Order: sequence, then structure tokens, then C-alpha cells
Amino acid sequence: MEALGTLAGGVAHDLNNILSGIVSYPDLLLLDLPKDSTLTKPIETIKKSGEKAAAIVQDLLTLSRRGAVVTEVVDLNEIVSEQLQSPEFKLLRSHHPLVRIESDLDFNLLPIKGSSIHLSKMVMNLFSNAAEAMPDGGLLRVSTKNRYIDRPVEGYDEVEEGDYVVLTVSDRGVGIRPEDMRRIFEPFYSKKVMGRSGTGLGMAVVWGAVKDHQGYIDLQSTEGKGATISVYLPATRLELPVAPDERTLEDLMGRGESILVVDDVAEQREIASRLLNRLGYAVTTASSGEEAVVQVKNDSPELVLLDMIMAPRHGWTFHL
Repeated sequence: MEALGTLAGGVAHDLNNILSGIVSYPDLLLLDLPKDSTLTKPIETIKKSGEKAAAIVQDLLTLSRRGAVVTEVVDLNEIVSEQLQSPEFKLLRSHHPLVRIESDLDFNLLPIKGSSIHLSKMVMNLFSNAAEAMPDGGLLRVSTKNRYIDRPVEGYDEVEEGDYVVLTVSDRGVGIRPEDMRRIFEPFYSKKVMGRSGTGLGMAVVWGAVKDHQGYIDLQSTEGKGATISVYLPATRLELPVAPDERTLEDLMGRGESILVVDDVAEQREIASRLLNRLGYAVTTASSGEEAVVQVKNDSPELVLLDMIMAPRHGWTFHL
């Protein structure tokens, strides 16, 4: 698993750099095209294709990095509700028109701390797995509730004592054979038809997201009668943040503020510069950390956007 994660991370990093142009440049082109242009639809197709590829890359990065970088206080009910209304879920339902949906969300649900992006992917992958387990249709049921565990509970995982928010997704599908129970969260392990049922990473992404949030999984299934997956996520007593006021693009436009973009890949610097210039910012770039330090000393930009990992340049000397 560790070796596979390292390989996936390396491949995903390189693909991310390649895809950034495919995903970003269509937005710039669409901003400058008249609305009735014959090029609009082809460019939007390119953008959507790039976004689909980028979503697969994000699955690889989730698998390899195993870390929910952004942590905030979130409402799991809101995440579930958003996914039930999302374009991805509507597409899933169009592929499985005989699947019925039933939800039972606890309106007094406690908040949790975590990454809304990772949790959203976890929820959607659980929905997808349940729907695909019912090729002839059936009931997909999703529920949330608060639960206090006063002593460790033995199950698929051993759930430790504490306050939890429990997300349960169940289906009445083909079920899971006993010999497959311990393997369904492995990357690329799938009994589904490859090419029609995604990348084979869905349940591995679920496992990674749950563990990154210090959570636990309980899995119950009877072959031929369906499966129930319950996710235990630690609850918090912190208050949910107040939703920001709605803002338009014009409200967020820059007014000439200076931004330094630091990246050792020329294409990435070019994309960032074009986007930020289009938004009204004054942009300068640097191709290394050493060069960036010199520019910060000389120009004092108001904001620095930098690549996380860059190789050091040999032969550079500078003094702070």
C-alpha cells in the first residue's frame, strides 16, 4: 500500500502540472469570447474533460498523501445534502434509474472538524458504491445521527470511546462475499466491470478520508441481501462558522495589489500570471525560492503564492 501510494503520488503530481493548462486556459478563453461564439461549446468540452481527469488525479493524491490538509468546523448534513443535489449524483441516478433514494438526517447533528472537500468525495463514493451494487434497482438509504460510545465497540474497526457523528449508507444489492470483506477498501480491488464503474479507487478514497479524520468504519453485509457501511467521525462542540455574504466576481477583483508567484515550472507561472492579471492584480514571478527571496527584499509584494516543493538552485548566495 505504501509503495503504491508513493507511485500514485508521483504520477499524480506530474499529471497535475500537465492538466493545469487544460483546466485553466479554457476559463481565460471563455472570458474573452463573445457569448454567441461557435468556439464556446468546444472549449467548454475541453474544460469539462480536463476537470474529469483532474478529479481522478485528486483521487490518486488522496490515496497517496493520506492527509486532510484543510481542517474546519463543518456540518456533515450540509455536505450530504449538497452531494444529493450535485451534478455528479444526478449523473449517477441517470445511470441507475431504478435506484430509489431515502434520507434520514438528524437535524440536531453535532458538527465535526475536517476537510469538506475530502468528506464530499467520501460521501459521493459511498453513494456510487451503493448504487452500483444494485444493477436491478433497489433502495439506497442514507442517514446521520449522533452517538456516544462509552466503551470500545468491536466491529470492522474497533471504535474507541467518544462522541461521534455517524453516517450510514445502505443498499439492498448483491452484498459482499465474506472473503471479499477485508479487501474492498484496497485500491483497484473491484468486482465491478472496469471501464464502466470508475477507477477502482472509490472505496480506497473512502478509507483514506475516514482515517485522515481519525474516524472508524463499520461494515455489515450478507451476500445477496445488500450492505451497510457506517462511518464514525469524531464530533466537536465548536460552533459552525457564519456563512459569508454572497459576493460577485466584481466584488473580488483586484485593484493593482502586488502578487509574487513562485514556481519552478514555467507553464505554471504563466497560467497563474495570466489569471491574476485578468483579475486586476500586478503580478511578478520567480522560478526558484532563492530568486523569490531577492524579489521580496527588493519589491516587498503584498502577497506571495509559492509552490510547495522546489529543488534548490546551486551557485546562489544571498543575505537576509
